[in-house]
Amino acid sequence: MCGPRRRPPDRLRGPRRRPGCEDGRVTAHPRLDELIRTVHVLRAPGGCPWDAEQTHESLVRYLIEESHELVDAIEAGDRADLIEELGDVLYQVLFHSDLAADGPEPFTIEDVAAHMNAKMIGRHPHVFGDATAETADDVIAVWDELKKTEKPHRTSVLDGIPQGMPALALADKVIGKATTLGIVDAGEGPLPIESEEDLGPLLLAIVASARAQGLDAERALRTATRDLQEEIRAVEQERREG
Repeated sequence: MCGPRRRPPDRLRGPRRRPGCEDGRVTAHPRLDELIRTVHVLRAPGGCPWDAEQTHESLVRYLIEESHELVDAIEAGDRADLIEELGDVLYQVLFHSDLAADGPEPFTIEDVAAHMNAKMIGRHPHVFGDATAETADDVIAVWDELKKTEKPHRTSVLDGIPQGMPALALADKVIGKATTLGIVDAGEGPLPIESEEDLGPLLLAIVASARAQGLDAERALRTATRDLQEEIRAVEQERREG
């Protein structure tokens, strides 16, 4: 994203301007337009038969695979790989958008971009508005309040958490929500872990031990996380009734 409509405070402004953003104005992106056209041609009559047969559902596996490959590229720190894998994920977004343009309730990549731009501006009132956020924690607090306003139908801190996340990522997310309710004390824990270098081998050892005993570590953690979610919902219900 380019810079905001007004000059942001020094504490939030990056050290240098990004290519394509000059004095708050966005320059043209001809290569992106070419890619959008390529996606359309591949799906159009006379294009690629495989592309023409795809649906949102059939592409899910590829979106997941490409996302994992992007994570690998980020962790490897290789510039060429990062460019390639970001492109693969971008292609998935463009593909789904082109599919949607032919759907019963059509929308295009322009609609996707417009929605996201409005969302990001709305989620950053400390940059685009008059709100104040001095720290990253302040920003998160602002986001949480905005989400409550944007989605009043959500009655639980758990609403909106994708249950299909990998078990460890899901557990981390749910524990974070539990901590905000005081159900889990973020400052206490039975293991004296001080770094990721210590934590990694411990997690690996737990998985290895589970495997040796014929246990499914992924399912076990997912079950425990589901139990914690039930506890969270019960506490929320008690507080609403109390």
